Amino acid sequence: MHFFGCFLKYAFALKSIRLEDSPVHALEQKILTEGIVLSDQVLKVDAFLNHKIDPVLMQQIGKEFAARFKDAGITKIITIEASGIAPAIMAGLELGVPVIFARKYQSLTLKDDLYRAKVFSFTKQTESTIAISNKHINSSDKALVIDDFLANGQAALGLIDLIHQANAEVVGVGIVIEKSFQPGRDLLLEKGYRVESLARVQSLADGTVTFVKE
Repeated sequence: MHFFGCFLKYAFALKSIRLEDSPVHALEQKILTEGIVLSDQVLKVDAFLNHKIDPVLMQQIGKEFAARFKDAGITKIITIEASGIAPAIMAGLELGVPVIFARKYQSLTLKDDLYRAKVFSFTKQTESTIAISNKHINSSDKALVIDDFLANGQAALGLIDLIHQANAEVVGVGIVIEKSFQPGRDLLLEKGYRVESLARVQSLADGTVTFVKE
């Protein structure tokens, strides 16, 4: 009994260490310590994700996405400029696959042979056209979508639209921070897509970030 009790204590200690060292825990702690709640709808994370970037955290995030999708047969990662690029590159590095980022269609060098989609930005309250070259994705590809935020799901759906235009397969959607109180996750799930969100924000009410407990 003494041995069994010591074993249980050791097992719980290991579980606690793994939890505290996990990329999800590290991300949540960053959000709590460096994120700024601007309203009950908007979370500012420009201290580590979408303006100043924390490379160590991005590396952890890339490894976590790679671990979750390692058996999906991914051949390409698709993201959108600019904030999705850092986590997507780190995931691509871990998985050993190329990363394509959809560009805003004002580019002078990206003109011909394009797949295009319309995307509405919740944060900016504007619609823009995004595009990728048809030279970089084809019908044999299995594509993973990665983005920094999931709110209403419009950016993810725009990227999925681009992938479908190439007749490629969407294997899933990887999100760094999901605002679970908005409809994006449910919208993607209802359409049959696998969604893996690392940090799931349940609420921003009263200036406080609370996470979904899974």
